[in-house]
Amino acid sequence: MSKIRYNENKDIVNRIKEGLKKTGGYCPCKRERVEENKCMCKEFKEQVADDKFEGYCHCMLYYKEK
Repeated sequence: MSKIRYNENKDIVNRIKEGLKKTGGYCPCKRERVEENKCMCKEFKEQVADDKFEGYCHCMLYYKEK
């Protein structure tokens, strides 16, 4: 069973969270303000669903462990 956690780097987490506040919950690393870019974005949800994937989401806020 996999586990999702925040990045260990608190500075990155704080910067991304500030960006999320400014964008209304959309990934600050993506230009388009569309539903699939709302945090937790569609891209990362698909990666989470992949049993073989381990790593960070696009903006480095979350990390999926196997």
